[in-house]
Amino acid sequence: MTLNLKPLFDLGQTTTESDSIDELLTETKLGPRDGAGKTVVVAMSGGVDSAVTALIMRERGYRVIGMNLRLFSPGDPEHAVNPCCGIPAMEDARMTCALIGVPFYAINMESEFSHEVVDRFVSEYAAGRTPNPCLECNRHVKFRHLVHRAHELGADFLATGHYARIEHSTEGPHRLFRAVDGKKDQSYVLYTLDQAQLGFIQFPLGHLTKPEVRRLARHYGLPVADKAESQEICFVGKGSYADFVAARRPDVTVPGDIVNVDGEKLGEHQGLVRHTIGQRRGIGIPRAEPLYVMKLDMKKNELVVGSRQDAEAPALTADRISFTSGFWPSEPIACTVSVRYRGHPAPATIIAGEESTRTALIEFSGDRPIAAPGQAIVFYRDDEVLGGGTIATIVRSAAERSGELIGSQAT
Repeated sequence: MTLNLKPLFDLGQTTTESDSIDELLTETKLGPRDGAGKTVVVAMSGGVDSAVTALIMRERGYRVIGMNLRLFSPGDPEHAVNPCCGIPAMEDARMTCALIGVPFYAINMESEFSHEVVDRFVSEYAAGRTPNPCLECNRHVKFRHLVHRAHELGADFLATGHYARIEHSTEGPHRLFRAVDGKKDQSYVLYTLDQAQLGFIQFPLGHLTKPEVRRLARHYGLPVADKAESQEICFVGKGSYADFVAARRPDVTVPGDIVNVDGEKLGEHQGLVRHTIGQRRGIGIPRAEPLYVMKLDMKKNELVVGSRQDAEAPALTADRISFTSGFWPSEPIACTVSVRYRGHPAPATIIAGEESTRTALIEFSGDRPIAAPGQAIVFYRDDEVLGGGTIATIVRSAAERSGELIGSQAT
């Protein structure tokens, strides 16, 4: 039986505003009202996106259970350094669930988060790579444990406030797509979802824009309707990621030489951890033509810089490759790829290695991006997410390319 939501508070809506809200409550926007007799666990972060997700799933007729993962407690007593984590966020999630009348569970996952995300983040930066902690959190903590807990509760689905779309299928593979709102699309950090997860997960916000989500939240009086979004890495907060890493790995702050592609010394850096590949500002060497960071040479403790053209990647290799369809390709794939969160898609060809290696060579056929080992590279066909992996090496010469083709399926 469908639950017809009513505004939780009398907000004095005009007819025009009510009509606007009605447009947002259509099945085109929210999905079919198919929840009668079914249970869904909703991941409740304490923000407006997850709050509206719970609201939507209730409106679609599901029995909703709110679940908050306590991932990280900021060091300050008030948790004000980054309030997206810890007690304040958990209490916001609890308040929302109480207001819309659904049960709430809080699960402490700080140990798992510390090991799988924070420790990995530090070790990757200390190794000269550029990790994506949000992706690793999704891969190793959020979806792994949320799906498990939802199954334990006998739920039919897990729903989260991510901006992406899933097309479920009873005959072919489930498919993952970008969100309608390109400014909020999070498909880049979701490519690791496998078929079992895609079949069990729903993203109710995929057809909504962020302003529409806030309109729904305000209309129904949700306490987090105007809550600001966190723009920082949750466990770093408002500080510098370099300071965060340096506090745990002082060895990465040793000064060294800045050199060009020919090995000529141009200056000195104050620790490789304070630089990332593709960086243009903050190198400290004035030039008529901007310099870009090309490489962090950890063995020599050298920062290698060059022109934009020097820094661009004609090709690269990636490991930990996965494809959302669950099938490993036997032929090269022409598609577009992104090497940064909401980065500009670049045309490329994916040449997969043997399936047992989970590796691939990616050759760019148009714009050449600046990429860094450790970053995610995500494969798209139009708006569909085909898969992705982790950048392993940058291939800039024909000799390097020839070497990287060994073991691939290219002929």
